[in-house]
Amino acid sequence: MRGATAATVGFLFWGIVPIYWKQMQTVPAQELITHRITWSLVLLLGVLAWKKEFHTLWPAFASWRAFGINALSSVMLSINWLVYVWAVNHGHIIESSLGYFLTPLGNVALGYLFLHERLRVLQWTAIGFAALGVLLLLVGVGHVPWIALTLAATWSCYGILKKKSALGSVAGLTVETLILLPAAIAALLWWHHTGEGALGRVDAWLHVLVLSVGVITAIPLLLFAYGAQRIRLATLGLLQFLAPTVQFLIGVYWYREPFDSARLAAFALIWCGLILYSADSFWSQRKRLFR
Repeated sequence: MRGATAATVGFLFWGIVPIYWKQMQTVPAQELITHRITWSLVLLLGVLAWKKEFHTLWPAFASWRAFGINALSSVMLSINWLVYVWAVNHGHIIESSLGYFLTPLGNVALGYLFLHERLRVLQWTAIGFAALGVLLLLVGVGHVPWIALTLAATWSCYGILKKKSALGSVAGLTVETLILLPAAIAALLWWHHTGEGALGRVDAWLHVLVLSVGVITAIPLLLFAYGAQRIRLATLGLLQFLAPTVQFLIGVYWYREPFDSARLAAFALIWCGLILYSADSFWSQRKRLFR
């Protein structure tokens, strides 16, 4: 019960976090991401110190291959964070939610392409529905949903790289932010030098928001990690749809972003694909349990 509760709260937290980022629209997305990298690392190092688990970082530096995997995953993560924050603060919460709806299907497709995993009929059908939904957005709305596709692609690639990493979730994110830290610090120092940085130049409330990005990043991650260790994978797979669903509802009903009939039809196709994907995952889990 505790595991399911922790995972649920973590996904709901991820769902409402666009409201947090919206409060910092006056700060460029790239600066927010450098703060996110810096303060997340400070908090994560504190968590590892408290748990006395610094030794869990060493496998990332045991070989060039291990380091390369974590370096590449850090690039995927930073692109995902940057596009997401930019999208939220430029009125694209609905499309960013679409990216995370597409992610599970992207995982299946990339598993087929790069890990040579065999796909079942329902998985192929689910991918087909998602592709039709994206095509309908292209035809009906008149543009490629690049935000959604970038978020789905980077997060799916990140997931594959995490499968190849020997690190746990907290240690992995610590190493990834550590790799990104030199570039983040250099950028923050440059913006401060040129007078473009937020720190020291914005009001007190905005300072609090900017400096709290590490906490906002770490809380759902730690809740997710706690829950993932205690509940079934099938349950976790269903709970993951909470985050984009809440984001979608916030975009439609709170911020009143455009959502016409073409977008509704496209989302409906993608949701059908997700229903098929979830059903296939549930059935395959049951078969394994009752063998």
